[in-house]
Amino acid sequence: LGDYYQQRGSWEGASALLEGGQFGMGAGGMGQGPGGQGAGGPGRGQGRSRAAVADASGAVVVEGIGYQVGEQIPESTLQGGAPIVVDGEVVGTVVQLRGAPVLTAAGSAFLERVNTLLIVTAVGATLVALLLGVLLARTMTRPIKELTTAAYAVAHGELGRSVQVHSNDELGALATAFNQMSADLAQAQERRQQMTADIAHDLRTPVSIIQGHAEALQDGVLPPSEENFRLIHEEALRLNRMVEDLRTLSRAEAGELPLLKRAVAVGPWLQGLVEAQRPRAAQRKIALEIKKETDGIVTMDADRMAQVVNNLIDNALRHTPEGGKVIVGTRRATAPGQVQPEQARPGPGETVALYVQDTGAGIAPEDLPHLFERFYRGDKSRRRHEGGSGLGLAIARSIVAMHGGRIWAESVPGNGAVFVVALDAETL
Repeated sequence: LGDYYQQRGSWEGASALLEGGQFGMGAGGMGQGPGGQGAGGPGRGQGRSRAAVADASGAVVVEGIGYQVGEQIPESTLQGGAPIVVDGEVVGTVVQLRGAPVLTAAGSAFLERVNTLLIVTAVGATLVALLLGVLLARTMTRPIKELTTAAYAVAHGELGRSVQVHSNDELGALATAFNQMSADLAQAQERRQQMTADIAHDLRTPVSIIQGHAEALQDGVLPPSEENFRLIHEEALRLNRMVEDLRTLSRAEAGELPLLKRAVAVGPWLQGLVEAQRPRAAQRKIALEIKKETDGIVTMDADRMAQVVNNLIDNALRHTPEGGKVIVGTRRATAPGQVQPEQARPGPGETVALYVQDTGAGIAPEDLPHLFERFYRGDKSRRRHEGGSGLGLAIARSIVAMHGGRIWAESVPGNGAVFVVALDAETL
């Protein structure tokens, strides 16, 4: 550049240097001098060079870095440039791009439009995100608030309170579980109230009989005969049995009922229980049979399981009419309800099923799920003193559960009923 000025004596025509290829100012900076090729090649300097040349007054003579020919470069920018010295005099300055490029008016307008678009887009995206966040928050918090309100209601005694299920996701599953829990609590409360009423009724009956007869004997209304004393004694015994059954049931459900397990031969053990019940069956003119389709040595509390089987036989004899038949037996099953009548001992993991079958009137289908509840009686018209305490089957279920087994009833109305106790051969 210094040689060019020295030869010409001015910067006239200097803007044609890039077009004419006298020297290049490519993206890399200064060219190789007159006649040389710059790093960016000829023609790259038209407003796109990373350097511009200004004369001594600061006016652009070779355009570049956004400056056009004739445009004045600020003094501050010139001070950062490289001076061109000819014969000891500064005749011009080379200004190179060292930071962000200096934009033209068109470039600045374009950048401003881009910035405006980015700001508008950011604001719009933020508003959309806020709107979606509010909608999502309301969608999530609404069922939670409903659950919270319902939970407070249940905690204050409003059992059975339910909430609406809005979705099939985790919140929907939570709402469904809450509704089931609330319904179960309401049902449990109803059963507890009914049980309390049943206990009061069952206890009041013998107490009233004992009190009435005692007062009648005291007032001389009834004679002090053996029959009256026997009636008072029977009612006292029944009251005592009921209290003992309640105590046994509460201990069994609490897991505090002791079990004295030992190896027992199922066949002889069951035969002894049946033989002990034959006199009673004969008195009622009911045939009592035993069928042993399978046998084995198992470990169990013989006395507690005898209480279960005797209760089932007692119920069968009570509900079988005169001339009927009660069958007590064993059969083999791989799972409760899957009976296999093969004559064989149960193998490991198989199940021994003890059953008691009668030829009575049977049990209504709606009563089957409730037979093992406390004080439940399918025949509401039957007087309570004609049956047991109403706790026998509940106690039987608890004892069987403590042995790791299962008890259930099967019946077709008019064809009798069968009660089955299924216990695993390895854990009995």
